[in-house]
Amino acid sequence: MAYKKFAVSPGFQEGGSLFKPEQLAVLGSIVGDDAKIELTTFKQLYVEMQDDRIDTVQVQLKEAGLDIQPAGFYTKNLITCNFCRGADDAGLNVAVQLDQAIVGQEVPSPLKIGYAGCALGTSEPLLKDIAVVKMNDVYDIYVGGEAKGIKSRLGQLYASGIPEDRIIPFVTRLIAIFQELGKKKEKFSRFVERLTIAELQHMTACGNG
Repeated sequence: MAYKKFAVSPGFQEGGSLFKPEQLAVLGSIVGDDAKIELTTFKQLYVEMQDDRIDTVQVQLKEAGLDIQPAGFYTKNLITCNFCRGADDAGLNVAVQLDQAIVGQEVPSPLKIGYAGCALGTSEPLLKDIAVVKMNDVYDIYVGGEAKGIKSRLGQLYASGIPEDRIIPFVTRLIAIFQELGKKKEKFSRFVERLTIAELQHMTACGNG
């Protein structure tokens, strides 16, 4: 019997990425005894279960308020802080719109995008492939973070002082460049090294007018 994997997320809100007890109860009761549920570093659960039941299960999970995304070489749900400064000050509305704009796109290797509502960066955004950090009323963008391995590194400052209405075009342009020019299984940090920050900055500026 064929098995297939998909990702489940509760989304995020003021207070963080929070599963409700009833959502976990629904998940545990419908996926089947032979299913596997993996906790990932993406703030998603990976569910591997019988392929012939997936459509029905996903409908029930969506009805429970959960977000369903493909697993594998796709952009992940936005990895956010807990918005401890409050929804307005930390830009929760911007984060929600950014998540909707970026999630579930096919890319050369899994892509993690982080968001922090202030310079404290409690979500460790600079260890993500792309990071958006709110700095008062504008945003800074970092690229090329790498959390794994002995060559882990912080992302490099890519653009600063970006207004709210330019964040989504900036990030989606970066994703599009990676989709077009990235090599299969190439990590985004390696991709940034290969193309260089200066070239990416030029391509992003051209792509956004």
